[in-house]
Amino acid sequence: MIDNTIFENKKAAYFTLGCKLNFAETSSIGKMLSENGIRKARQGEIADLCVINTCSVTDLADKKCRQAIRRISRQNPGSFVVVTGCYAQLKPEEIAAIPEVDLVIGAQEKLNILDYIGDMHKRESGDGKVVTSKFKDIRSFQSSCSSGDRTRYFLKVQDGCDYFCSYCTIPMARGRSRNGSITDIVAQAADVARQGGKEIVLTGVNIGDFGKTTGETFIDLIKALDCVEGIERYRISSIEPELLTDEIIKFVASSKRFVPHFHIPLQSGSDEVLKLMKRHYDTSLFRHKIEMIKSIMPDCFIGVDVIVGVRGETDELFNETLEFIQSLDISQLHVFTYSERPGTMALKIDHNVDPKEKHRRSQAILEISEKKLNNFYKSQIGKISNVIFENPAKGKPMHGFTDNYIRVETAYDSSLVNISTKVKLTEYNEKKDSLLCNIID
Repeated sequence: MIDNTIFENKKAAYFTLGCKLNFAETSSIGKMLSENGIRKARQGEIADLCVINTCSVTDLADKKCRQAIRRISRQNPGSFVVVTGCYAQLKPEEIAAIPEVDLVIGAQEKLNILDYIGDMHKRESGDGKVVTSKFKDIRSFQSSCSSGDRTRYFLKVQDGCDYFCSYCTIPMARGRSRNGSITDIVAQAADVARQGGKEIVLTGVNIGDFGKTTGETFIDLIKALDCVEGIERYRISSIEPELLTDEIIKFVASSKRFVPHFHIPLQSGSDEVLKLMKRHYDTSLFRHKIEMIKSIMPDCFIGVDVIVGVRGETDELFNETLEFIQSLDISQLHVFTYSERPGTMALKIDHNVDPKEKHRRSQAILEISEKKLNNFYKSQIGKISNVIFENPAKGKPMHGFTDNYIRVETAYDSSLVNISTKVKLTEYNEKKDSLLCNIID
């Protein structure tokens, strides 16, 4: 039994790096602490407790985490510093050695933070306590949902991954694939609707693998969620191409609430590189998915992940990726430069790409992305769409997104916030990062 009286009048500050899943989990940690008497520190207040939820997808992510730990500690002198997340799971001793850190907790323990913070007594410098489980033992699933300052909610439906791609440490950082039950997730979606939420993004590490621990399937989940009254939109976050079944694509096209927007990791447009990566599909399957989506949802927004400069990616193989990407009817590319991660199988592959060449390849893909995004936006000018506008910063215009993920700008009108509004898309704004619109009564 936790003695909540030790937390009276305590204040917590939170900092999150990385994916939307991390943000959802930080939100759940904050809610748990709040329910036990630790309120969120207001602007200008010094927190008693700092919780830093980390990412470790690249060396740069690790560096940003270390910088964040030191910066937040300076901003909150004397605070009890807890570090969790993927970096904490993968390199706990490295983090514990940082003088400012008091406690490091892993993936299995993060949503049980109250069991480990004790009386938040500051430790000796560089003597942080470590509480982590081996990745093979990370099997519990704890639901999370966050809204942040936007109108979209991020709902965690799945965690972990069983794939072990050659370049990736996520299975070691997140554990085995596991998920919540459809019944529980539907109840959470209904709760979002009661709170006034209109849009939910389904998040996870490998959401198409949903059902490993409950004997259910992802298509069953989205069919059940489609029936929740009050939610106007669902977006599916990144889903593996081989798990994006034709049945799922057809259902999204005909559903009441799932929008025409997909995010699908390609990683490479070379079949040889895909084999080196130990991916579970080839370019032929990927092309089929894109062509099927566009054949039944021609205005669908399709975002695609690409990794450049992996071991084994020769100039010739990279050119295959360029040609393949250029041939696809997609909307935007998210480009990642390969970063060597300890413990991965990729380290055994010959041919390491020079850093300058990695940068050149990244820029080449980004140029293609810019052209494709510009063409997609131009194709939507003159069309009628529904937009859910968000509260803007003071003195700024309002922004929101259409069903098919076009960023839209209009003059501030408080009556439009978090309301599905019919608009006609007209032209680019001055910054060329949004389309302007006319409101249709």
